[in-house]
Amino acid sequence: MKKIKTEDAVGMVLGHDMTRIVPGEFKGAAFKKGDILKPEDVELLKKMGKDHIYILELGPDQIHENEAAVKIGEAAAGANLSLTSPAEGKVSFVAEIDGLLKVNRDILEAINSVEHISMGVLHNNTGVKKGQTVAGTRIIPLVTSRENVEKVEQICRENGKIVELKPFNSLRIGVVITGNEVYYGRIEDKFGAVLKGKAEQYNCELVDILYAPDDSTVIRDNILELIARGATAIVTAGGMSVDPDDVTPEGIRSCATEVISYGAPVLPGAMFMLAYKDDIPMMGIPACGMYHKTTVFDLIFVRILAGERLTKKDIASLGYGGLCMNCKPCTYPHCSFGKA
Repeated sequence: MKKIKTEDAVGMVLGHDMTRIVPGEFKGAAFKKGDILKPEDVELLKKMGKDHIYILELGPDQIHENEAAVKIGEAAAGANLSLTSPAEGKVSFVAEIDGLLKVNRDILEAINSVEHISMGVLHNNTGVKKGQTVAGTRIIPLVTSRENVEKVEQICRENGKIVELKPFNSLRIGVVITGNEVYYGRIEDKFGAVLKGKAEQYNCELVDILYAPDDSTVIRDNILELIARGATAIVTAGGMSVDPDDVTPEGIRSCATEVISYGAPVLPGAMFMLAYKDDIPMMGIPACGMYHKTTVFDLIFVRILAGERLTKKDIASLGYGGLCMNCKPCTYPHCSFGKA
C-alpha cells in the first residue's frame, strides 16, 4: 500500500472501498475500488477522517478483497443461490427461490479455518424465501495471498458446495381431525383453521378436512380415503396423548408402511408422530398445534416440503435447539428454536 496525502491523490485510482458512516442515517461505501478521485472528493474524504489515501499495489501472489470474495462465493454457493457484486469487500448469497437451506457444516468449518477467510450462514434446514440473504463471505484484511483463496476452492472441489437451496414442492395435504368432543359437536373445532393456514403459508393445496371420533379404524379409513383422493401428505390433529382414549397414533400406525417415531425431543410438540405409507408422509400433531404459532410441525414440515424423507436420527437431532422460549410475539424463524 502506498500512502499519499488526500489532496495529492486527485486523479489516482482508489484501490479499495471507503466506508462512510452517518449515525442513524447512512453506512456504506462512499467511494469504491476503481473510482478516480476528483478535486471535489477531497473535502468529503477529510470529513470522513481520511487525511491520507492508500493506493493499492498488489504483488503477483496477492489478491484484493473483492476478487477474493467473488472466488470464495463461486466455490461455495450451490443450487438455487446467486451472488451479489462485492460491496465493501463482502459478497452475499441470495435465494433464487423459496426453499430449504442446506449447509455442510464440516466444510464451512474447514474453510473458516483457512487464514483470513470468513463466511457466515443461516442455520441448516432453515426455510427461506426468494430474495432472502442466506450467507455472506469476505476476507478479513484488504489483501490476502492467492494461496488462501485457492485452499478454499480446493476444499469445495473435493467436498462439494457449502450451501445450497432445495426447492419446496407444492403438496396436496389431507387433514384428519380426531376426537369425540369435536366429532359429536360438543366443542368447536379450532384445529381446522390452523392447519388450513399452514397449508396456505407453504403454498400447498388442501384436499379436504375429515373428522373422526376416537376410533382407530375410522381414523385409518379417513387417512386412506384422503390418499385415494390424491393427498400427498397427511396431517392428523388431536388424540396424540398417552390417554387410553387417544387412539390417533394407533390409526396412523395401522395404515403405515413405516413408523419413524412417536415422540420428538421438541417442546412444544413432544407427542408428535411421523410415519409413512409408502412415500406419503403422515404427521400426527398434538394439541399444542392449536395454541402455539410454531411447533415441531414447522421444523419437520419444511424438510418434507423439500422432498426429504426423515429418519429416527433426524428426529433425535431436533433436541438441540428443540426448546421454544414462547416469545410474545413469536419471532420464529428469527430465534434459536429448531436451530442446530
